[in-house]
Amino acid sequence: MKNALKDFIRTDLNLIKDFAKHAIGKVVQAFGNLLHVEFEGHIRQGEVAMVELEGVELKAEVIEIVGSVAKIQVYEDTRGIRLGIPVRFTGDLLEAELGPGLLSSIFDGLQNPLEDVAKESGLFLPRGVYLDPIDRLRKWNFEPRVSPGSIVKRGDTLGVTHENRFTHKVMVPFKLYGSYTIHWVIEAGSYEVDTVIAKGRDDQGREVEFTMLQKWPIKNGLLQGEKISPFKRMETGSRIIDTQFPIMQGGTFCTPGPFGAGKTVLQHHLSKYSQVDIVVAVACGERAGEVVELLKEFPHLEDPYTGDSLMKRTIIICNTSSMPVAARESSIYMGMTIAEFYRQMGLNVLLLADSTSRWAQALREISGRLEEIPGDEAFPVYLASRIAQFYERAGVVSLEEGSIGSITVGGAVSPAGGNFEEPVTQATLNVVGAFLGLSKDRSDARKFPAIDPLISWSKYLNGAGAELEETVDSWVEKVKKGEQFLRAGDEIRKRMEVVGEEGISITDLVLFLKAELYDFCYLQQNSFDLQDRYCPIKRQIPFFLLMQKIFETTFPFKNQEEAREFFLMLQNRVKNLSFLPFESDDYKQAFLDIERLLEK
Repeated sequence: MKNALKDFIRTDLNLIKDFAKHAIGKVVQAFGNLLHVEFEGHIRQGEVAMVELEGVELKAEVIEIVGSVAKIQVYEDTRGIRLGIPVRFTGDLLEAELGPGLLSSIFDGLQNPLEDVAKESGLFLPRGVYLDPIDRLRKWNFEPRVSPGSIVKRGDTLGVTHENRFTHKVMVPFKLYGSYTIHWVIEAGSYEVDTVIAKGRDDQGREVEFTMLQKWPIKNGLLQGEKISPFKRMETGSRIIDTQFPIMQGGTFCTPGPFGAGKTVLQHHLSKYSQVDIVVAVACGERAGEVVELLKEFPHLEDPYTGDSLMKRTIIICNTSSMPVAARESSIYMGMTIAEFYRQMGLNVLLLADSTSRWAQALREISGRLEEIPGDEAFPVYLASRIAQFYERAGVVSLEEGSIGSITVGGAVSPAGGNFEEPVTQATLNVVGAFLGLSKDRSDARKFPAIDPLISWSKYLNGAGAELEETVDSWVEKVKKGEQFLRAGDEIRKRMEVVGEEGISITDLVLFLKAELYDFCYLQQNSFDLQDRYCPIKRQIPFFLLMQKIFETTFPFKNQEEAREFFLMLQNRVKNLSFLPFESDDYKQAFLDIERLLEK
């Protein structure tokens, strides 16, 4: 039986071998998106394969090789796959196409431009359609930066063009190692991306042609330069983040939370208001409704830093939960590779992945089909290392030409039932620099953003504080004092739930009311209010110092009722301060009135 099967698999292989440049094979088994292919020739791990089915070719990737059988995961729907379907191997790894024209684009996990696919195929996207990610007909104004005789290496700038408001560097492809002597450069002018703009020779005298396009394997880190420690704070316009749990440019953070806690809303806020050059938003297995909201909203939003459309600095990788599960993994790495490409230009990039839990679920499903030994909750045993490898690609890079670029990575995690002890959350917490834990209780209580200050933390507090120490003395100590008030207030609240307000001292009640005011007035923001939805650091500083003054003020209340009435009035005044235009006459007067009230 086994010999008969082998004879069947090899049928007609000899007829097509002459036409195949690389290895070829036929399907022998199918387990959903995982196919077993018996092949002839030479292949490698991660190589792209094309499965021929009903007049189209479906893209797949080699994930395991056992003797003469390759196990490949298909990134498309595999309905109709049957025994003997031919497969050809391309010899290339799964790659991202890099060059001018990526900004403002919407891709799927394989970098298909979804808008172009929709125009060609209609609203219901068929399988097996692969278009060029970058428009081959659009022309770009190219200005050379090298001349004949120049010696260049990978990552060096050959010339520049302008992509929206950014100077896009056309670099020597990162796949090319060694040095190259330029002997011809095109004149400055308007050219298509695949036009040869320079020619050079390597050390052996072989000629190499350079265009404005290059490719890079998405699962390999793209890095040329020296990685350095993050040194600059990333402003987000969210007070609880910028003050209490800061993030550094080039750092990493995660936002775990149960369903309905506001992970997607928080990521939308970060993509709108974070002080970075470029945002890469990866929707990895998210529900289609949330992705549609993102696609509808972003083109109409204004960048608060430039006044342009937010889409002009945004790239969206869209892989919804209805798409094949195997494509979730590629979408994460595709977004990271594009982010690394722009970091090599000396730009600051924010990569938001929503959510890494669904990526991990894809790893679990593929691992199960490979019959690997499972780890905790059936996730693969290498889950932690895969998560670490992803976040390790973030960071600040000092480029040889003197500029500095960074990638800040924020991953949303969706633990089932809000259980932060599950494997994906725990593996993520071991590698990130900041933990912004979202609470369903705070969300249900309409406390937004629903970041729980009692469970969240940031390793970047001292680094961000050192930057703010130039403006405010003892900034870090003041932030820690705010945290102490929150924790003490929470302990008093728990006691009050047992013994009632009458069972605590008036001193404890005042401490509780101060903590409640800090949480309600400072840590929470109203995203529907024009002034309060975005709070820059220059506005946060005087507001935070006002909170410190409230912490330090001793109030001589006669009884608990008087304390309640005073803090209710104070809370209303402080909260209304957030809704006034910063440094307007009304704002200054309201601020002065609160200070006078505290001095009485």
